[in-house]
Amino acid sequence: MIGIVDYGAGNLNSILKAFSYLKLPARLVTSPEQISKLERLVIPGVGSFGAALAELRHRNLYPAVINWLKENRPFLGICLGCQLLFEKSEEAPEETGFSIFPGSCRKIRAAKVPHMGWNLVKIIRPDPLFSELDSAEYFYFVHSYAVFELMGHALALTYYGSHFVAAVKFGRIYGVQFHPEKSGPAGLKLLYNWGTKC
Repeated sequence: MIGIVDYGAGNLNSILKAFSYLKLPARLVTSPEQISKLERLVIPGVGSFGAALAELRHRNLYPAVINWLKENRPFLGICLGCQLLFEKSEEAPEETGFSIFPGSCRKIRAAKVPHMGWNLVKIIRPDPLFSELDSAEYFYFVHSYAVFELMGHALALTYYGSHFVAAVKFGRIYGVQFHPEKSGPAGLKLLYNWGTKC
């Protein structure tokens, strides 16, 4: 069973519908007791870095998520959920993220912010997450912050004003800055790969 963390924000219904279409059992989770019974965990993302962490703490979900990550269990962070895997964000400098990956999310410096719409994602490191996808695919983005420092954990990059990290991996922990649930066939294929191969 895939659990989608409900912290009062995010794109929950679209992700549930995507997993349902793929015939991958998924449910919303609202308590730490539910998290302990899952096989896979997703934190989706629409919202702000600081507010998301505060809400996870308020709902007593934060310790369960931290334990899950420490145990290197299958995890997917989407958009804001990906950013939470890093140490810091300019959006909430006083907060500390899950710190699975080094580095900080910074505000996008481009002519138009937020970065919204389809953009090319270039895979720089082969991984089962991208199985049967081309080396460059279009995915859908909606975000104002990103990680610009290239690191050894990066799987894919996107260019918008400058290059930023589009996908990362550490063990069985993945993060994607784009929204696969809004990205048509390529996004569905990526979600299926994660749910069956990663």
